[in-house]
Amino acid sequence: MKILCHCRHFINIPFAPQEVRHSVASPSDLPPLGNPEILEGENDLTCLSFLHEPAVLHNLRVRFLDYNNIYTYCGIVLVAINPYEQLPIYGEEVIDAYSGQDIAGMEPHIFSVAEEAYRAMIREKKNQSIIISGESGSGKTVSAKFTMRYFAVVGGAAQQTSVEEKVLASNPIMEAIGNAKTTRNDNSSRFGKYIEIGFGNHGDIIGANMRTYLLEKSRVVFQAQEERNYHIFYQLCAARKFPEMRTLKLEAAECFRYTNQGGSTQIPGTDDLADLERVRNALAVLGIRSDQQMEVFRILSAVLHLGNISIQASGRGGDRSYAEDPSLLAFCKLLGVDRAQMAHWLCNRRLAVGGEMLVKPMSGQQAGDARDALAKHVYGQLFSWTVSRLNVALRAKKEKPDSFIGVLDIYGFETFARNSFEQFCINYANEKLQQQFNLHVFQLEQEEYEREGLPWSRIEFSDNQPCITLIEGTLGLLDLLDEECRMPKGSDENWARKLYDQHQNHSPHFGKPRMSNLAFIIFHFADTVRYECDGFLDKNRDTIFEEPINILRASQSELVAELFLKEPAGGVLSSSKPSVPNGSLHSEKRAHREHKQTVGFQFRQSLMTFNSRWHEFLQIVKILMLYTPHSDIEERVTLNFIRTVQGLLKERLDGQTRQLLLDVRRVFPVTFPHSPSPLLRADQLTIPDSLKISFLRRV
Repeated sequence: MKILCHCRHFINIPFAPQEVRHSVASPSDLPPLGNPEILEGENDLTCLSFLHEPAVLHNLRVRFLDYNNIYTYCGIVLVAINPYEQLPIYGEEVIDAYSGQDIAGMEPHIFSVAEEAYRAMIREKKNQSIIISGESGSGKTVSAKFTMRYFAVVGGAAQQTSVEEKVLASNPIMEAIGNAKTTRNDNSSRFGKYIEIGFGNHGDIIGANMRTYLLEKSRVVFQAQEERNYHIFYQLCAARKFPEMRTLKLEAAECFRYTNQGGSTQIPGTDDLADLERVRNALAVLGIRSDQQMEVFRILSAVLHLGNISIQASGRGGDRSYAEDPSLLAFCKLLGVDRAQMAHWLCNRRLAVGGEMLVKPMSGQQAGDARDALAKHVYGQLFSWTVSRLNVALRAKKEKPDSFIGVLDIYGFETFARNSFEQFCINYANEKLQQQFNLHVFQLEQEEYEREGLPWSRIEFSDNQPCITLIEGTLGLLDLLDEECRMPKGSDENWARKLYDQHQNHSPHFGKPRMSNLAFIIFHFADTVRYECDGFLDKNRDTIFEEPINILRASQSELVAELFLKEPAGGVLSSSKPSVPNGSLHSEKRAHREHKQTVGFQFRQSLMTFNSRWHEFLQIVKILMLYTPHSDIEERVTLNFIRTVQGLLKERLDGQTRQLLLDVRRVFPVTFPHSPSPLLRADQLTIPDSLKISFLRRV
């Protein structure tokens, strides 16, 4: 048997390929399966003699509890366990210890990943990429910040307000407007972020550029129990008594509908006031003056007041509505718009029918939905404007970057009790990322074996393309969703029926729940997820009525007017288009125009753009995979966690030799198609004492 270890050496172990039988009367008769003591605490899992679940778990436990080391290599992958506490291993003295060193002789660390990328970029003049992935709450955002900090130090300059300082200053700003408390993570990123850090010929940082993906705008108007809205709202409410904040007319976060739905507005151990001060200092570093900051805060406060506007049903059968309360006045005053016009167009919409312009009253429910859509759109536009301003401040001023290192901090695969459009898009992005990862990791591994002249039988591996085709292919889920969004009377129910007709019993990755006609199942490579169709069309359309936007364009505030001068990037302006029969030439052109603007279409395009840039990366240095622990190692390491790690170490029987490959099942692409298997109950497990896992508790 030949075990190939991507840990700077490999070992040959004689192996006779004949069948060996053992009679086992009791667990004590089993052959020893534990690794020898000399391998305990090995810093690369691929160097272990035995790669079964208990052996991997035991090695990680030894490194974490006995060696106080949260990092372990797994071939070209760095595995990290989130300790959920601050560790003194990220200071400048540690950065200095890794900078310029031969990583082969260093302990695994996030800085070793960054150093390898940095040196490869300088040595080979090739762009590098670091991908940070993992479950929500696993520590991706923190790891991305440490990576950026490493580059800021090793590629630093001496100027007073340097590019490095600006790069680091972007973090508290993006966390404030893009992160929120969820049931799994107090600081969960609700958007994807890809930042390219540009370097000059001498390895110094000269600029940066940030791209964002799929902000979860629905969180602005709705939060589940035990969750919060975006941090910035609570920070502003906490500062409401400051003299400069009094004009915002804010109250405690419990008083606003957009911040009190989760039931808890406080995060234990979090100081919202101190966080706001960090945000303001970071904005100043990036050249956003105090008066401009207050303009931003006024818009954010206006969103909170918008959510508190009470819209009452009126008319026969409640087919009309009206809006009139103090929150409306505060909203209009903060944004510098006319109150009477806004009150009218929050409850009415304009239609063009047969060449004639009509004003159609909205019901209370319709007006409430339109109000929430406006709130999401205002926040989304402000988010995009902020990213644009950050990029202006981060842009290289004097010279064009010679090369760059890209750091991708993207939402991990998500599956909850109820999964909607947001989880669908997030998991679609993970499928695309997994496919690229699989291609590059396997290709790089096999090419390295061939370069070193190792006996090697090339293995053809399958990827997750069938699942991706189900989502984005012709007549796939996104195509059918956009088609239904173009229908005058399109509905979630009709879309669900089209999915069943097109894919049930035809796609192995699609399923229909037995007890529901308004849900579907996707057998992702990471997991099986049930999605509820309710709300998919509205979230994909992201429709904004044009009349309130026109009012905002005429705002007395320069910033408010600037946000809406261009056609919105994330939604479809509606209501001023004539209504025509479905199927006409004009309808087809209009449908195509709106199709381009759906959230799903735009997200698909952004992933295509990213994938095209991915192919420009001539080397992928490391993939970070982080897992979510709880209070101690016994509780934090679950069977799924260990199977994920073991998947990285899968042994394949191919011909006359056993070959060790990286099979990234569940977290990234797998090498074999998904095949559901029955769950294994804990009482069905018999674990021999020789495996040294007595520290585990049955739960």
